[in-house]
Amino acid sequence: MTVHDAHCHFFSAGFFEALGREKYRDQAVTASAIATELGWEPPGPPDQLADRWVAELDEHRVSRAALIASVPGDEESVATATAKYPRRFVGFFVLNAGASDAPRRAERAFGELGLRCACLFPSLHRYPLTDERVATVFQIAAAHGAAIFVHCGFLSIEARVKLGVPSPCDLRLGDPLALAVTAARFPSVPVIVPHFGAGFFREALMAAEMCPSIHLDTSSSNGWLKYVPGLTLAEVFRRALGIVGANRLIFGTDSSFFPRGWRRVIYGAQRTALDELGTEAEAINKIYAGNFERIFGAGPPSPQESV
Repeated sequence: MTVHDAHCHFFSAGFFEALGREKYRDQAVTASAIATELGWEPPGPPDQLADRWVAELDEHRVSRAALIASVPGDEESVATATAKYPRRFVGFFVLNAGASDAPRRAERAFGELGLRCACLFPSLHRYPLTDERVATVFQIAAAHGAAIFVHCGFLSIEARVKLGVPSPCDLRLGDPLALAVTAARFPSVPVIVPHFGAGFFREALMAAEMCPSIHLDTSSSNGWLKYVPGLTLAEVFRRALGIVGANRLIFGTDSSFFPRGWRRVIYGAQRTALDELGTEAEAINKIYAGNFERIFGAGPPSPQESV
């Protein structure tokens, strides 16, 4: 079966350096030092990290992956990876839609750098999803045929927790119902809500039923289930398939750092849940590959790519 992963973080040197600046303020701390403090592998240059990811995906027979530049301003690291392996990677980038430079960054990322999806974290960056600044990002995405990823619900960033760097989130700002208001204004823009809404599952289903451009990604261990006693991953899939349908569910793992690498256990848990439900092969193929290809296409060939 073809497998594409719509949710992998590209933890580049820029990502670790940004964490170091937050934790140590005026002290100069290298990416390698922060990675070592976390117990993770230092990333090396972006092209080498791209090679590392290709080898990892090859080992697990994953055909393609979305790579997320995981801090604002790190767009070029993922652009390096996607330029080297355009048929293996689709470039996503975190964007603070509330920042004054957001429109310029979005234009450059979608245009010059060839990235395909802007990732918004409204609760972390503290702006409402109905803000006109968010609508401006949607408008730019529409002009470039790009997508928007919006993290809703509970948010915990593992690297920040381990380093003791606070994440001043306002979870009220990550409401899928507010997202639907803006998304409905730009029906040509595919919208991805990760982790089934990350605790706002009911609201994510309501938003998706109201707004057909909204898709749900299945990524991570979905630890938000602890907030809903008795709810299982199989039941989450059953409800999502019944309301959103297989056409708007997209497989992801939320893989990020090495040496852990690609999270095969996440793939296994989700496949077990779908098998438990007796999900048809056609629906499984849409979730694991077809919907990814519909949104992001096949990508151009490159002689540098591994097969």
